[in-house]
Amino acid sequence: MTGVTGVVRAGMAALGVIHAWWGIWARFFPRHFYDTFPGFGRRWTAAYPPFNEHLVTDLGATFLTLAFLLLAGAASRSRNVRTVALVAVGLFGALHLSFHAGHAGTMTGTDLGASLFFLFMGVLAPAALVFVDRRWSPPDGPGPRRLPGSLD
Repeated sequence: MTGVTGVVRAGMAALGVIHAWWGIWARFFPRHFYDTFPGFGRRWTAAYPPFNEHLVTDLGATFLTLAFLLLAGAASRSRNVRTVALVAVGLFGALHLSFHAGHAGTMTGTDLGASLFFLFMGVLAPAALVFVDRRWSPPDGPGPRRLPGSLD
């Protein structure tokens, strides 16, 4: 991986690993995820009681699906595949942010601000990667077409 495309693919891979971590945590350890996410003594998910194992497990499945899309996009040489994966993740991020922007649960102050900031980054990061990729990476396809009989 080199150049702008390499940076975009590395960014997608990093986002994919983060989503995979959250997905594994929520899907296979839903109570622990609920009680302790995002970690570091914070409890953002627990600010939306009551605990619902089905809901948290489904969230884990969603994160794992997004991780797959991001990692497949990162592995792809196709700018169009990368765009679809990043737009899908950005759409999820925007919908997720839109709920939390209007529903703080029991969070206030620093926790609420930090939660909304990181949810916003979940929209901004994929959007920035799409912008960079579409603006500076080479387009998909075999390149310019030659006319029959041309000498160049």
